[in-house]
Amino acid sequence: MNEGRACVVLPTYNERENVPQIVPAILASAAEIDVLVVDDSSPDGTGALADELAARDRRVRVLHRPRKEGLGRAYLAGFANALAAGYGRILEMDADFSHDPARLPVLLGTDADVVLGSRYVAGGGTVNWGLGRRMLSKGGSLYARAILGVAVRDLTGGFKCFRRRVLEAVDLGSVRSNGYAFQIELTWRAIRRGFKVVEVPIVFADRRVGKSKMSRGIVAEALWMVWKMRFDRGGRAGLTAPP
Repeated sequence: MNEGRACVVLPTYNERENVPQIVPAILASAAEIDVLVVDDSSPDGTGALADELAARDRRVRVLHRPRKEGLGRAYLAGFANALAAGYGRILEMDADFSHDPARLPVLLGTDADVVLGSRYVAGGGTVNWGLGRRMLSKGGSLYARAILGVAVRDLTGGFKCFRRRVLEAVDLGSVRSNGYAFQIELTWRAIRRGFKVVEVPIVFADRRVGKSKMSRGIVAEALWMVWKMRFDRGGRAGLTAPP
């Protein structure tokens, strides 16, 4: 089917201003990449715009969900759809150009099971962030690393590439977290199952247009969920650190 192709899962909610630009930019980054837009019934008409893009290009598909349930739920629905379609590699990224589509070939260019676009390895960084946001992001990753005992430097990032065998093995049906915690949990599950996880540098730029989806609830969830991950089903049993 699509074993030799990759699918970018692109969750959207009120991204009308970004979708007509980000989807073509993703498609232009690599010939083997397709796009699955997962729209949570955006009231601004994002879903209808995505349908127009899909009608013009067979490499674009749209999954419409009936309501907004959070980033993690949207990704899980998109992963299930991409797995069913037979894709060999499945990627996730933001729809607001915070993640540069030009870096997609880098995520596809290793033999790792999971490739993380990392802000906190040599060559990575952030642009147009205030001190508070930098402290929150870096502190969140340090907090999760300390509790979980892993070597990954950017646990909260959302620019990733998974080989299908990883998503098939990590029991997606039991994932309950969203937001930052969702990103931490998927990487943690992959590491615990012995998959090879590597980080490649990216520069994360603040969104061009639209409103951030960050909230206090998302941060609070990450704070307590990492402890649940740490002690769930035997804690660190089976943990292997990435190279």
